[in-house]
Amino acid sequence: MYTASWRDILRGDLFGPRPDRRDRPYRLVIRLVLVVFRLLRCRFDVRGAEHVPASGGAVICSNHVSYLDFTFVGYGARPSGRLVRFMAKESVFRHRVSGPLMRGMHHIPVDRAAGSGAFREALAALKAGEVVGVFPEATISRSFQLKEFKPGAVRMAQAAGVPIVPCIVWGGQRIYTKGRPKDFRGRGKAVTVTFGEALHPAKRDDTVQVTAELVRRMTAMLDHAQRTYPDAPAGDDDRWWLPASLGGTAPTPQEAAALDAGDREVAG
Repeated sequence: MYTASWRDILRGDLFGPRPDRRDRPYRLVIRLVLVVFRLLRCRFDVRGAEHVPASGGAVICSNHVSYLDFTFVGYGARPSGRLVRFMAKESVFRHRVSGPLMRGMHHIPVDRAAGSGAFREALAALKAGEVVGVFPEATISRSFQLKEFKPGAVRMAQAAGVPIVPCIVWGGQRIYTKGRPKDFRGRGKAVTVTFGEALHPAKRDDTVQVTAELVRRMTAMLDHAQRTYPDAPAGDDDRWWLPASLGGTAPTPQEAAALDAGDREVAG
């Protein structure tokens, strides 16, 4: 288990050698986020960080249980010295606060009505040796179990000839997730970040089969992260962050799907 020290944060060498100029905004944001983590006394347990390649392109595929998952995945990748370029919905880039930060960190906007542009940009980043972060479920899982995966992440890896690193985040939903108020008051929450052994799909491999194997691996990783998580609910009214299959009161996958459908109807 690792938590950055104040000396590490102020020195700013958590992510390897001094960066080139274009990544200065990213490094500044990292320092600010680390300060927040320290103030919240987050207890990180990063497992399998050696599976994130130290060089060359790669796709990190993560589950999605909170609005802070991208910060947790990026934190977990820190031993490799890599800066992860996340694919995020285009509206985040239009926000007056988050937009300049997202563009400054060279993340990739995704317009769900015209996703080909984002695919091309991510492919170019991968071929240039970047690490691209993807949430193949597309939206946060209210059930805290895996939802259906979109095949785009596997297609990108196949087209670029790069590995896919599966990743599981657990515990972040207790801080800030969909349908729940933010909770920055209760400090000391545990967050588990697990990276699994990389998949190396060939261009001719069946995308559906590779995606199914990715889901299989990530399901096993998620189950392990949930069952080895160090914190337990404080009482019956604190079981909302556990899936129903583990005795929690989170919606079942079927109930979560119905809630998501209702959101789409309202938005449409």
